[in-house]
Amino acid sequence: MKNDIKSFSLSAQVTLDMHCLNNEGTEGNYVKARMVHIVDQFGEIRETNAISGDMLKHIQTESLISIAKETGLPLCAGCNKGNANRINVDRPFLKSIEKIDSKNNIQILNEVIPYCTVDDLAGVLITEGRRSVARKSVVEFGWLLGIPERTTTESHLHVKFDTATANAENNGNRGPILFYRPSNSGVYALVMHVELNRVGYHDGVRQYVIDDEERKKRQIAMIRSIIHMLISINGAHKSTDHPHLLSINGVVTTSTNMTPAPTLSPLKDTYEQEIIAVAEQLNRWPGNKVHCNQFNNLAQLVAILTDLAESL
Repeated sequence: MKNDIKSFSLSAQVTLDMHCLNNEGTEGNYVKARMVHIVDQFGEIRETNAISGDMLKHIQTESLISIAKETGLPLCAGCNKGNANRINVDRPFLKSIEKIDSKNNIQILNEVIPYCTVDDLAGVLITEGRRSVARKSVVEFGWLLGIPERTTTESHLHVKFDTATANAENNGNRGPILFYRPSNSGVYALVMHVELNRVGYHDGVRQYVIDDEERKKRQIAMIRSIIHMLISINGAHKSTDHPHLLSINGVVTTSTNMTPAPTLSPLKDTYEQEIIAVAEQLNRWPGNKVHCNQFNNLAQLVAILTDLAESL
């Protein structure tokens, strides 16, 4: 491979207007926004709107599956169909590992990693056949947290009105219905980390179990899936509440050895300066090469990630 980047991190402030991407649930005709309590940069407990890291990873994994199909990367039967159980529903694969002792997790992972790109990159827990085999994800997402003083949530009344059944007996929710749906707007803090060096890496035997060319294809697919997630943030109610992505700015850090690429919560106003200062201190250690790439809009961020993919 051309470069030696082992990991990279993204810390960013994302401005989203009028979205309803992640909700707590429905009570009657009222959709509840997802609200969480956090400690803000001044040490005060605040309530704010949020999108879970599970939701972000789900969106990124969906993109990864599409890219894997398009580029011919291997997928298990579960991932190929978008089944959340992944390789646990792949009968041919489970048949192929029947002779392996169910407690021999090292040998089973030796078969899983080459078999499926998504199980390798996104992680999986194999429980079929009384097994408990875990593959840790190479990508990590934090919650997308609204900066309390710069985020607002409100509820709007909507009506489904059907003139044909307006005066008829109301069966099966036919007829007029009133419902309330939240809309959220604000500046959100995004943090994520990717261990590129663990793509195709077997943590149990401490070696790669796929060749460099396959690793490069999977690393590029991972970076591309993150770009796709950022340029089209997915989630609930997008058919009528497609989020307005107004701006995104922040820092991408990279590291060329086992020193993790640093990240800091953009809930703090000074996060960019502090990340750069941390990188400067880390680079005082022999062998460290931590780089910071600041961006002020989506195009600059996509360019940084594209340059990273092209450098592999």
